[in-house]
Amino acid sequence: MQPAGVCCDRCPGATLANTRHIARRGLLKAAVFQPQQAAVGLVRGSRGGTKVPGADGPHGKAGSPGGGGAVQRAGETAPRSRADGGSPHGHETDSHRSAPAEPGSGTPPAPANLYRAVTGQVIDVSPQVIAIGDEGGERRFALTASATAWRGSSLDPASLSPGDEAVIRLLPSRPGVADRIWANIGRVTGIIVDCDSASILVSEGATKGVQKVVIPRNASGRVQVKLPNMRPGYLIDILGIRHLDYLEGMIPVNPQPPYHSDRVVPDRMAGGRLPESIAGSAIWHDSAEEPYGVLGVSYPAIDPAAACAEDNASRFPPGQGPAFRQLPYLAVGTALNVRNECTDIAWTLPVTGCAPMARLFNDRCVACAASPRGRVADLTIASFVALGGDLETGCFSTTLTIGR
Repeated sequence: MQPAGVCCDRCPGATLANTRHIARRGLLKAAVFQPQQAAVGLVRGSRGGTKVPGADGPHGKAGSPGGGGAVQRAGETAPRSRADGGSPHGHETDSHRSAPAEPGSGTPPAPANLYRAVTGQVIDVSPQVIAIGDEGGERRFALTASATAWRGSSLDPASLSPGDEAVIRLLPSRPGVADRIWANIGRVTGIIVDCDSASILVSEGATKGVQKVVIPRNASGRVQVKLPNMRPGYLIDILGIRHLDYLEGMIPVNPQPPYHSDRVVPDRMAGGRLPESIAGSAIWHDSAEEPYGVLGVSYPAIDPAAACAEDNASRFPPGQGPAFRQLPYLAVGTALNVRNECTDIAWTLPVTGCAPMARLFNDRCVACAASPRGRVADLTIASFVALGGDLETGCFSTTLTIGR
């Protein structure tokens, strides 16, 4: 990044162009040096806290931020299935994490209205009970009378099949009771690299592999309405049913941006000032590189000093990768309060990595009310569900508060 030639926005000769990066780094310092991480148990060695690893790619890994306990995995702790031949089973956070924090631990309990998510393979299901598990064990959860399921479209939970990979949402006040189930849900977000009549090949970034998307005939109409440019270089974000080696794409998340992925026009900030609260849309990502139940948020503007792995692989200079929103820089491990404006649920999560694809989109989320343009948070599935998000919707309007 070129030096600005001025030390602050009050210096003679200061302009919007040469002080913008100063404001971004100022907010970074505020987020890093405020003693907020200790308050939520994110500082290494804090009693009852969770250690946050560094970013090891476009989506880093982290554990539960403090004593939240939003996610469980049936059976023993094990890594999620990966391309490198790892164990096919998931990760379970300790169930005692939902209890109040110890006095003086510096780790507040999770909000009372926070959902919990359980992931596993369906073993058996009836109108009243669903059983999931893996080789390490089995768990059963009661279903509410109004419980619904999704597997490409809405269906009755009893219509799910043994072997389906399920994400189950548990009620905040009744951890043994489920009200929502998603089966075999998957997502592909990235840049189209090839397309023919049978499939679409999508790059999710230089550090990740190419994903194959197949559009079924019964969904082609609605897909074409929202994704009219199925040509190399254009952006795509689509949900559907995950199969072994491809995604059956069924639901476009939002209308496709009209521009080529290498022609992103940055949004202009009024007066060059960067607010401490950031409004926009939050999405979730589907990544086999993360264990089930991992909690955290990937953020589009990682501090250039930390270097986003995606930018390095794409040979962009630090801090100069294409992005629609001009956001304040944050370091990996920074505490970021994420509020779902649709459910009014908020939780402080650690920044675990950069979001190289999310930052290219200029769309709005209209899940409850239209958000400002731009994607400002890319959540793990567990974090998205914990905040009350519906996976098949793909996004919610959010407000981020740095270091709180």
